[in-house]
Formats: sequence, C-alpha cells, structure tokens
Amino acid sequence: MNQNRSEIPALHDMFRDAFKIGAAVSTPIISAQGPFIAKHYNSITAENEMKPALVQPQEGEYTFESADRIFEFAEAHGIGVRGHTLLWHNQTGDWMFQNAEGGPATREQLLARLQTHINTVAGRYRGRAYAWDVVNEAIEDKSDQYLRDTKWLQIIGEDYLRQAFEMAHQADPDALLFYNDYNETDPVKSQKIYKLVRSLLDQNTPIHGIGMQGHWNIYGPSIDEIRSALELYASLGLKIHITELDLSVFNHDDKRTDLKAPTAEMLKLQEERYAEIFAALLEYKQAIDCVTFWGVADDYTWLDGFPVRGRKNWPFLFDEQKQPKASFGRLAALTATQL
Repeated sequence: MNQNRSEIPALHDMFRDAFKIGAAVSTPIISAQGPFIAKHYNSITAENEMKPALVQPQEGEYTFESADRIFEFAEAHGIGVRGHTLLWHNQTGDWMFQNAEGGPATREQLLARLQTHINTVAGRYRGRAYAWDVVNEAIEDKSDQYLRDTKWLQIIGEDYLRQAFEMAHQADPDALLFYNDYNETDPVKSQKIYKLVRSLLDQNTPIHGIGMQGHWNIYGPSIDEIRSALELYASLGLKIHITELDLSVFNHDDKRTDLKAPTAEMLKLQEERYAEIFAALLEYKQAIDCVTFWGVADDYTWLDGFPVRGRKNWPFLFDEQKQPKASFGRLAALTATQL
C-alpha cells in the first residue's frame, strides 16, 4: 500500500465485525507509539511487564508501576487489556518454589503463594482486564510426555492447573480465563492441549478459552494444520484467542544473518500467508473473539536476535517506519469482501 498511514483504515476497524485486534506492548513502546497503537489496536497485552517475576520479584514485593501505566493508557483510549500471565514456569522468581532454607517449598506453601499472587495481581485489576492467560505453556513438547515437568507440577501435582483457574475466577469473576500455549497447531501437541482443557472442563473448572500463540512463519505451519487446530479447539465450545501472532520471515532452521531488509520473495510469501491465515480465522469468527499480534510494527519484535543472535526480523503488517506493508493491503481487501 502506498497510502499515507494517516489515510489508511484502522486495523481493528477492518475486523470490527469479526474480532478484536490486539498488540503486545511495553511502557516504552506506549510512550513512543501511543497514537499509532490507539489508532490500530483495540486490545493490548503486556509483553513482559505483568509476568510473575516482573510484578512480584521478591515475596510480598510488588512492582505495579508499569502494569498500572498500561491499564491507564488502555482505559484512556477505550482499549481492552488481556492480562498475561498469572502462572508460568518461566519468568517466575526462584523464591516462589523455595522454603526459608533454600530447599523446595511444600505443596501447601506453594499453593498459598500462588493464591496470594493471583489475589493480589488479578484482584488489583478486577473488572479492568477482560481476559487473563491464567496458565502459560504447561504442556510438554516431547511427544511421549503429557505435562511439562515444572516445579509447579513437581511440588503441587497436576491439580495446580485447576487450582490456578479457580483462584483466578475468585479474584476476578467477570474475566475470561484462558490456557495459553505455543506449537498449538502441531498434531501431537494439539491433542494434548485438547486433553488438558477437556479434563479441566470435566472438573467444572472455570476456564473460558484457549490461547493459540501463533508464533508462525512464512513457510509453516500449513493452513490445513491451523484449520485442524481451530476445529479441534472450537469443538470444546470455548472461546479461542490468537494471543501472540507473528509471521517470521525465516524458517526454523534458517541461520542466516546477512539480510538488512526482507527480500521481495519474503514479503510476497508473508502477504500470501497473512491472507490465507486471516481467511481461516474469519471462518471461525464465531469462536474467535480476539487476534493479538506479539508486537506493534517491525521496528521492534522479540524475534530480533531470537533464535539467531544479531539477526533482524520483519514479522508484522507494518514496517519499521509504521507504514502498512502489502500484507496490510491484502487484509483490507479480504475484510472488504468477507465482512
């Protein structure tokens, strides 16, 4: 698209009859790009600043300044907030799992700490976050193992999952509660995610949706795998959120570091992929009510330097100057005919 960015339609407005369009943000990004975010996105997620180690680095020591700023920005602009995340094996302080002597905490200690953390964090934003990723990435990738062998599982047991959702529901009864994971289109892992969520539902756990992260690339997963996963999760009767969408221009095993800009071929593939992915998402708009990109524009993405150090990536609909890419134009055309 060659239009000036002030003349293009708002991204979220293009999808207003289907689902919310979100972005992962930080307080520096909000400070630098507030008007751009407010124009194009009607949902935001804290990329890091609400994770356990960031809001409670030490027991009883809460640091809510950044999270508060994110909520204040959102509320000033009529933007919804997805809370991310209440329980994760990563970015959680070691103290959470230790007793006073440095040994493993007991089951009772860890459950009490989880209860306090969820009550304090979800309770602070009660009625302000429309959704929470309650549990993040609890499924093991290895095909012969079901749950990831985390300290949550080792110390509490499998019921930590149910307990976390019940605690979150008590702390914020009106929020939608999600299980969130990656590689969610992999045929083996998707069955394990289904099994987990089905078991929670069978225990009358207050879980309302599945978060499909969507860290995909311009080569895969196939649209058939994406559609199969959507069909499987939708069969549970819960909401689906695409929670962390980006389309890397590199395949998983591509280690090159020489590119200073995406090639024309990469951009064309990205355009085609975004079009076919969103066409599939629109097919399931009755189940999907939010699609969140894991960033705002190509000037910053967590994929810069990951998994290949020193490498730039360009995974979004807007380039490094916040100009709409051809992918944006394809989605504008798609929504004009499909919505």
